Amino acid sequence: MPITPQDREILRLAVPAFGALVAEPLFLLSDYAIVGHGLGTTAVGALGVAGTVLTTLVNLCVFLAYGTTASVARQTGAGHHERAMRHGVDGIWLALGIGAALIAVMWPLAPPVVDLFGAAPDQAEQAVTYLRISLLGTPGMLVVLAGTGVLRGLQDTVTPLVVAVGSFALNAVLNAWFVLGLAWGIAGSAWGTVLAQTLGAAVYVAVVVRGARRLRVPLRPDPAGVRQAGTAGFALLVRTVCLRVVLVVAMVIATRMGQAELAAYAIATQVWTMLAFALDAIAIAGQAITGRALGAGDVEATRRATRRMVTWGVWSGAVLGLLVLAARPLLPGLFDADPQVTEQLLAVLWPVALFQPICGVVFVLDGVLIGAGDQRYLAWAGVWTTLAYLPAAALASGMDIVALWCALGVWMVARLVTLARRATGSAWLVVGA
Repeated sequence: MPITPQDREILRLAVPAFGALVAEPLFLLSDYAIVGHGLGTTAVGALGVAGTVLTTLVNLCVFLAYGTTASVARQTGAGHHERAMRHGVDGIWLALGIGAALIAVMWPLAPPVVDLFGAAPDQAEQAVTYLRISLLGTPGMLVVLAGTGVLRGLQDTVTPLVVAVGSFALNAVLNAWFVLGLAWGIAGSAWGTVLAQTLGAAVYVAVVVRGARRLRVPLRPDPAGVRQAGTAGFALLVRTVCLRVVLVVAMVIATRMGQAELAAYAIATQVWTMLAFALDAIAIAGQAITGRALGAGDVEATRRATRRMVTWGVWSGAVLGLLVLAARPLLPGLFDADPQVTEQLLAVLWPVALFQPICGVVFVLDGVLIGAGDQRYLAWAGVWTTLAYLPAAALASGMDIVALWCALGVWMVARLVTLARRATGSAWLVVGA
């Protein structure tokens, strides 16, 4: 596949985005490895449960990144740089407000929420501890989302890479120190995450403040702008709720299968998340390129870029699937898995690998439609694909985690059908700022 100027533009945005996206699951995998070596299988399962809750809360707010990327990129393409930065400042304020609200709401609800997963008492106690401490880092996590969206919309994916690598490397070091060195238990892992995410958020705030002052954009919150940012993100919130329903249902089913199954599923989920973030790098380029091209009124460039990125998605998914199969014998040892967990993990990595080419296309088309601002369709598509998944998950609940992962494959195929149907039409190609 010869490299074209269009490919170089995609790679200019996608390669740094790839590094930033992969940094998070890589260091999360290091958290699992540290907790597994230092605290054992019970703590790994507790980390899986609490991590699912925390990830759900943060991912529900991913519109702070995706919506901001689309709006800033569109304004940038139209040449409205001050307006683009104003969108970014409003996004930061919205992130801080939502983060504070999540702490207030979720702190007293942590025990009953963890109980919904049906974990054993010792796992549940550790999961509540991890969740409550990690909640203190949610304002920082959400500011990171909003700040990342601003920079991606400005066609800068290098700065998010630097911040991501720095903050997640710090997270790994702090986790090793607190868990293995100071013997703080699972609380140490949570505190490491809080400190690293908060420092990363401070860097983004500094970058946005510098850009706003250069363009003479006020830093105070604009109530109308913050409200508009929240309203624009509602459809993306619906889409994300549907995604999280699927993953939470899967985690609940895995939890009820047993501790070995839960530990294997938690590790496999982190592997899948790492692969998803790797493939999402092209989707991030799709968001930025699509928003900029449609803001400049260039429909044909949007079409060309979409076709090229789909090709990249297919090949990237195939390569990642082969890498999973090659690394499959080595992964259980990385997490110091006991024989029962090893057996389950080796089995479930097969469907994880085989679905990657489909994932590659799904993530690219998702990013393109987000960049186009086609959030309403994405919300409805999320509802229908979730409804397609739930019967498959119910069937898998009486079987094993391989069947559970195949149910997730049904969900990905449903997403492929809905997104491809939309992308081949023209309703999403709306031009202008």
